[in-house]
Amino acid sequence: MNYDSLKLENQLCFPLYAASREILRKYTPVLKELDLTYTQYIVMMVMWEKKELKVGELTKKLYLDTGTVSPLLKSMEEKGLVKRSRSSSDERVVTVKITQKGEELRENAVSVPETIGKCINLTPEEARTLYGILYKILG
Repeated sequence: MNYDSLKLENQLCFPLYAASREILRKYTPVLKELDLTYTQYIVMMVMWEKKELKVGELTKKLYLDTGTVSPLLKSMEEKGLVKRSRSSSDERVVTVKITQKGEELRENAVSVPETIGKCINLTPEEARTLYGILYKILG
């Protein structure tokens, strides 16, 4: 029996996992200055763009489940960054809306992508290629 397929060096999942952890490690000190976790940061990026949306739409956009997003939004609401509300026509539907404080945080976060970009050893072309490949996997 050939077990080469079980070698770590032959696994696509491992470099994806390790690279993800390394990138998150680089984000941590940068986002700490904004009092955000990485997951809160990606929520805020969606909120800065959309302003208001249903929690279900947010979970799909971020590839996260409701069990992850609900406590996250609760914490962000406690920080005053977003406001959650139930639909009057269907109580199962929760809408999240960015607050003024959340909007103001955008100004402090605008330098985050450039800061992180300087920490990652990829050319702009390599980054675009990788981006396309990763979204193909998410497909």
